[in-house]
Amino acid sequence: MSQDSLDDRNGATDPSTLGEARGEALRFEEPMKLKGRRRFLQTLQRISSSPSLTRMASSSSAYGNTYGNPSQSSVGFSTAPTSVVTTPVPESQTFDLRSRVRIFSHNDPTQAVTTPLTAPLPAEVRTGPKDAQPLNISEATSNNADDFSKLMLEVVPERKARSIDFWGEMPDEIKVHIFRFLKPWEVVRCSAVSRSWHKMCFDGQLWTNIDTHEYYRDIPSASLVRIMTTAGPFVRDLNLRGCAQLWERGTTHGQAISDACQNLEYFSLEGCRIDRGSIHSFLLENTRLVHINFCGVQAITNHELKTIAHRCPQLESLNVSWCTHIDTKGLHKIVQSCSKLREIKASETRGWTEKDFMLDLFQRNTLERLVVAHSDIDDDSVQILFHGTEPEIDPLTDKAIVPPRKFRHLNFSRCNQLTDKGIKCLGHNVPQLEGLQLSHIINLTDDAFAHLFEQTPLLTHLDMEEIDEVTNVTLQNLAHSPCARILQHLNISYCENLGDTGMLPIIKHCESMRTIDMDNTRVSDLVLTEAAAQIRERDHHQQTLLPSTGPLDCNGDTPKIPVKVALHLTVYDCQNVTWTGIREIMSRNTEPNRSLIVGLKCFYGYQDTVNEHVKRLRAGRVESARRLERKWAEYMIATEEAGVGGAGARRRRRRAREAAMVHADEEEGGPRGGRRRARSGGCVVM
Repeated sequence: MSQDSLDDRNGATDPSTLGEARGEALRFEEPMKLKGRRRFLQTLQRISSSPSLTRMASSSSAYGNTYGNPSQSSVGFSTAPTSVVTTPVPESQTFDLRSRVRIFSHNDPTQAVTTPLTAPLPAEVRTGPKDAQPLNISEATSNNADDFSKLMLEVVPERKARSIDFWGEMPDEIKVHIFRFLKPWEVVRCSAVSRSWHKMCFDGQLWTNIDTHEYYRDIPSASLVRIMTTAGPFVRDLNLRGCAQLWERGTTHGQAISDACQNLEYFSLEGCRIDRGSIHSFLLENTRLVHINFCGVQAITNHELKTIAHRCPQLESLNVSWCTHIDTKGLHKIVQSCSKLREIKASETRGWTEKDFMLDLFQRNTLERLVVAHSDIDDDSVQILFHGTEPEIDPLTDKAIVPPRKFRHLNFSRCNQLTDKGIKCLGHNVPQLEGLQLSHIINLTDDAFAHLFEQTPLLTHLDMEEIDEVTNVTLQNLAHSPCARILQHLNISYCENLGDTGMLPIIKHCESMRTIDMDNTRVSDLVLTEAAAQIRERDHHQQTLLPSTGPLDCNGDTPKIPVKVALHLTVYDCQNVTWTGIREIMSRNTEPNRSLIVGLKCFYGYQDTVNEHVKRLRAGRVESARRLERKWAEYMIATEEAGVGGAGARRRRRRAREAAMVHADEEEGGPRGGRRRARSGGCVVM
């Protein structure tokens, strides 16, 4: 067999044969598996045709210069053998050669394909330079029908990640709703993020309610003024309690705030050192005020009260307590002008003995809350307030026939001019009374409360602190009155005549009791034991009304019952309360399946143990609470035993002997010769 036939059989190509066959198109047969240097060059050509390298190329001939063969790069780095000069190729390629399109040959494997196996990407999906001209694939295939028998395109478009500006495309209403979950000082900090956030943080819709008494120390005065001036038309509730820094630089801040905030309904300046001019501006600009709180503002006078009477006809609540420069003359103007007034708080003010003012309050009968603690009100004023002047008297009951009053809360604490006569006027005239405070009135006795509790079925709060003349009879009447079942708070501190006789009926009959302050009284451990028993019964009754098994948790177990304090007792400085009563409370609280327990404020030496015991119960650590109660009881028992025969016993025996010797010397006329006669118990046998 000749060498030419061997070469033809192996599919090899001789360069001399290429020269002889110039002018004819080479026949393209099936590519064979290459080896050695040719395989390496073919791998480089395939790598150079990847899309990533194509995008990195700066020009179409960059890779040609790299591999030293520009003719190969000009046709798209084809992996096919090169063609001769006479091989027909497209005359002009106006498309981007960096785009990648694969071309597959005709089904007939014997047909020769002399064109590159890569074709450009269509223009509608191509991502290339802006100056690239589009290619019409149909025209290219028709013009080169002899070269391309069939085109099969596989297009792989590139996807660009879309960047979405969530905050920018979000509606402003949702942004405001998100900012409302932040604390005010957190909103002020967020205003420094960007201009858009700064604009949103000072949006008026976010500051309709400004209550600065919790964070006024954390926000500078400039930011507070900016908030109030920016959100002025939207602000309805403005509480500047304690904001003294706003008025440190003069009246400029007050004038700016009053000019901006003209739609206020709730306004509070409690404890502010504000000037009269700023207060006057606030009152002139806001005519829809409903609630005004000027407690402790020394700049308030009767002139400001007259301004309120003329400019705020819708006023319902007024607090001018501890304003030392006002009296009932200014309050009288407000009562006459504000027909919707329901609440007056004027503690430590003067002029409550004026009959015209009290008669006007009686005739209007709109007040529901009256707080005149530490004032000069007396029995005659109270009688006019509840009965008027010269009322009609019922001949059978000897009581005034007047319309019932609408009072719900009365505070006459520290009004030392009141006696039993004034308090008796409340009977049969305040059926809606819920709270009564009569603390520190030293002239009251049991007669003042004889008929009061029977005519107040809605009473829930009663304060009788430091009324020395009240006895257990008053508590017994309270326990059997109609209001006993709903009474919740009772204060009898420093009532030294009250003890177990009066408190035991209260504990038994007052089923809704929550707080009892009875420090410095004569109550004993019996009251604590009864309180623990009543709370235990209340807890058992409450659990019987609830379903026996609640919903299961994620583990399939019944969740633990939350523990809360149902009754809080204050018994410190009570001489008859010992550690055994405290232990009884702690022992009952640690019973199984308890959801209601008793809170206790007792002797300071026991208070830390009681607090830790309650803390463990509320955390669900019942066994730990039981162990604490047991160890504390053992410690107290050991301490008492040590007090009898343990530590300090020798000292107490020595002092007892010295006292006995002094007593004997006094009986025998004193020691003789400066020495005491020896005294022994004598011989046991003799």
